[in-house]
Amino acid sequence: MIVIHTIYTANQYFQDCFGQKVYKIAIDAGLTCPNRDGTAGYGGCTFCSAGGSGEFAQRWDGTPASISAQLEQGAARLRQKYKGNAYIAYFQSFTNTYAPVEILEALYRPVLAHPSIVGLAIATRPDCLPDDVIRLLRDLALQKPIFLELGLQTVHEATARRIHRGYSLDLFEDTWARLQGLPFHKIIHVILGLPGETMQDMLDTVDYVVRIRADGIKLALLHVLKGTPLAADYEAGTLPLLSREAYIDIAARCLSRIPPSMVVHRITGDGPRSLLLAPLWSTDKKAIRNHILRRLSEIT
Repeated sequence: MIVIHTIYTANQYFQDCFGQKVYKIAIDAGLTCPNRDGTAGYGGCTFCSAGGSGEFAQRWDGTPASISAQLEQGAARLRQKYKGNAYIAYFQSFTNTYAPVEILEALYRPVLAHPSIVGLAIATRPDCLPDDVIRLLRDLALQKPIFLELGLQTVHEATARRIHRGYSLDLFEDTWARLQGLPFHKIIHVILGLPGETMQDMLDTVDYVVRIRADGIKLALLHVLKGTPLAADYEAGTLPLLSREAYIDIAARCLSRIPPSMVVHRITGDGPRSLLLAPLWSTDKKAIRNHILRRLSEIT
């Protein structure tokens, strides 16, 4: 009998938490990033697009009503495809704790009070979590679940410098220590296939995430979007990318090291087709996911 390594998927986790299927509505809150405005750097991480990795969100129109409109439009789109009326508002574009705490509270609380919103997912960086913001998130988590997503991407400092991440691993670890014991779900983003990294480098990053006991992990394939610094490297022929077969094997090996207690929120990813330069095979996410799980069954 074949025994497949158990993966605690986000779908199952949300079912356990909320007792029903839950969908995410991506939100653009009109914020920016310290890696763009000069605080930590300019231009952002080399893989990050002009939309701040939030291409699937509606654009913020500069008014307070924009967030409510994005929620309603997102819910309407989802209702056309799926049954149910339970959503997580996903503050996705750019860095969603990079503002004074008063502004953040004014953004988060009305969304959290929406009857169809069962929780908030907040994408951010470890250098944008001062103590007053952490206290706000702690207080909000007493009302509804908060999912805090930290973009680590890699544990290797040389790679971090190459992709212009803009903060050190020491800073990440200081922030991680301040988040311990707080009542929200902490998710770490990892990118597989970053320039210059070997399979062992990628496995080292996943092992680190396991060792520090993150609540969840997102594994993303490095993809190249138009207008990014990576796009210039790709078009110049100086950016090697993982093949479909290599990604399937590496992702499966990463999953084999993740304990069943850690929620796997993503095992692949792509960009909008209008912006995606490569790898084009990444658009068939369902097939890639199935091949990863099949490969996982072979190696465990």
